[in-house]
Amino acid sequence: MRLKLFFLVVIFSLGVSANFYAQDKKNDDEVLRIDTQLVDVPVVVTDKNGKPLLDLKQSNFIIYEDGKKQDISDFAATNAPFEVALLLDTSGSTRSDLQLIQRAAENFIASLRPGDKVSIIAFRSDRISGKTNAASEVLSSLTNDRNKLKSALADVKMSFGTPYYDGLLQVVEKIFREKPKDEFRGRRALVALTDGVDSTSVADFAEVREEFGQAGIVSYFIQVDTREFFEENLLGDCESAMRFSQAQIRRYYRTFYPKSNVEKVYSFCNLGDFERLDISKKLYELADAQMQGLAKMSGGKVFPAADLSEARVAFARVAQEIGTKYSVGYYSSNEKRDGGYRKIKIELKGVPAGAQIRAREGYTAPTN
Repeated sequence: MRLKLFFLVVIFSLGVSANFYAQDKKNDDEVLRIDTQLVDVPVVVTDKNGKPLLDLKQSNFIIYEDGKKQDISDFAATNAPFEVALLLDTSGSTRSDLQLIQRAAENFIASLRPGDKVSIIAFRSDRISGKTNAASEVLSSLTNDRNKLKSALADVKMSFGTPYYDGLLQVVEKIFREKPKDEFRGRRALVALTDGVDSTSVADFAEVREEFGQAGIVSYFIQVDTREFFEENLLGDCESAMRFSQAQIRRYYRTFYPKSNVEKVYSFCNLGDFERLDISKKLYELADAQMQGLAKMSGGKVFPAADLSEARVAFARVAQEIGTKYSVGYYSSNEKRDGGYRKIKIELKGVPAGAQIRAREGYTAPTN
């Protein structure tokens, strides 16, 4: 009897120990999962003719980080909803047609799916101590209430200045500040209607690029061509001409002539016509490179629009693209929190020959 009781005690003890071990292991796994960053990768897949492939499964994707294969732990098909930050450049360089901007944005929102959420951010001008200052403003938080979004669009105003970089930072720091709910994980997008030429921001592009690289927001740009309009009003009498801001002139010298011994002229009125045109040309080239860089890095795209009347068509193409995106997520096998940049590569299997893929190219690892 004593022997039997002894064995029962031993078995019970082993069972309790095993349960504690299993619970501890589960807790350890949960801690590891929380401390390890889920890397979300939005993906578009098209056939050889550019038509989206819409019925792919998780098994069709293979993902690598810095050349090492990763285990896919999260997958969302093309019918999953998106969260969209809609940034509207309402500065004078967008040809001052506010109604066209509002109508194009309204049509874009209407073409999204019912489950997609949208936030609207635009520029405004404030007059403080007799001086006009441009600022970016979030007019609506993320919502799928189309009436609220329509009301927010009605509040969009023109701006005398382009705080473009500040607006991009607000997308990360305000609109997408909180972690997404499960159904939106890996499915967040910026859609910006702009020429991309910043004039008044406090932030600089390096800060924007770093924030977007960490956030994993897929970036779409409807690039309105305002250069001809701007340069038509740039030359001649400096009092009536369309001016560069001090920030733009400093960015021009800092970016393109950082080590030049040529005397730098920071007063617009002291710039000759040739210098004005060179500054304009370089600033538009810089804007184009920055847009293309953010789009390519995130798996997004730039859609050129000759003017605002073409923006409506471009918006429709963006909406179609958002509706054809997959999301692939994985926990990196590299557990180092070193702040380094890691390259992502996705391969396809079991798809028609000639299929093309566009996806996020990499991300910046977290730091301790």
